[in-house]
Order: sequence, then C-alpha cells, then structure tokens
Amino acid sequence: MARRIIDRLREKIRAGHYVVPFHAANELDDDEISIFDVENIILTGEIVEKQRDAQTRERKYLVRGETLDGKAACSVVKIGSTGKVVIITAWVEEGDTV
Repeated sequence: MARRIIDRLREKIRAGHYVVPFHAANELDDDEISIFDVENIILTGEIVEKQRDAQTRERKYLVRGETLDGKAACSVVKIGSTGKVVIITAWVEEGDTV
C-alpha cells in the first residue's frame, strides 16, 4: 500500500499537481527550504509514517527523502479534496545526509 501511495504522490508532484498553503510556505521560507527541495524529498523519499488528522480524519504521510543538496529531510503531505498533493510542512534533519 505504501508503494502505491508514494507512486501516486510522485506522479502528482511531477505533474505539478500540488499546493503549498500560506502557512506552509511561511514555514518553508523560515527554514530556508525551497519548493524544489520539497519536490525532491517526495521524489527521492519513502513514506515512513502514516498519520490521521484528529479533527478531519484525513490521512497524512510523513515522507523522508533528501533535499537537492543531499541533506536528509522530511515532509508531511496529504492528498486534498481536489486531488492535489497538499504540502503541510517540511524540515531538514540536522546533521544528517542521506
């Protein structure tokens, strides 16, 4: 199941079918992570955890991959009601490289 989901996420990322909500864009900017880094995290990564939002009951996925410069990083994403990938947040794992 995780293979099918990561493949679907990658397909949507490659097609540009994703959105970055304002709060997520601010977090990425604060942490100096570009949208290209987030794309690469998903394209190179694997789902390491499935989560369910306590309020909406929507599934979210923690994807661990790497930034464009090879740093280990994670992103939390979901597939929104429009079918697009919604970038919730991302961060670089300090001191790690993949």
